[in-house]
Amino acid sequence: MDTTISAGALPQRAAITRDPAAQAYLLLRVVFALAPIVFGLDKFAGVLTDDWTRYLAPEFNDIIPGSAATAMHIVGVVEILAGLVVLAAPRFGGLLVAGWLGGIILNLLLVGGYGDIALRDFGLLIGALALSRLATPQRT
Repeated sequence: MDTTISAGALPQRAAITRDPAAQAYLLLRVVFALAPIVFGLDKFAGVLTDDWTRYLAPEFNDIIPGSAATAMHIVGVVEILAGLVVLAAPRFGGLLVAGWLGGIILNLLLVGGYGDIALRDFGLLIGALALSRLATPQRT
C-alpha cells in the first residue's frame, strides 16, 4: 500500500485506482467518519428511530447524570466527536470508534433482546480496527 495512506492523508488518485488496500482504506475512513456523525446527530433529530432511549441499559442510565434522553444526547456528542477524529486522525479514530462500539455491544447485551444488533456492531468493531491498522505507518 502507498505510504502516503499510512500518514493519515487521503490516498492519491493513482493509488485509489490501482491499490485494493487504498480503496479499502478510503471506504473504511469515509464510513467510520460519516456513520458516527449521522448517528450522533440523530440522537437529537430522532429520524432513524423514535426512541433511542430504549437501547440504553439501566446499568448505564443509573450512572449517567440526568434522564435517559440526556444520556442519549451525551452519546450523540461523543459519536459526532468520534467521527471527526476519524476524519482528522484515522489511526486513532479507528481505535476510538472500536472502543465505543465495544461499549455499545456491552450495553446492548445488558439491555437484552438486541443480540443481533450487538453481533452486527462486533463486525463494525472489526472494521474500525482494520481502519486503524491501515492508517498505521509501515515500518521498513
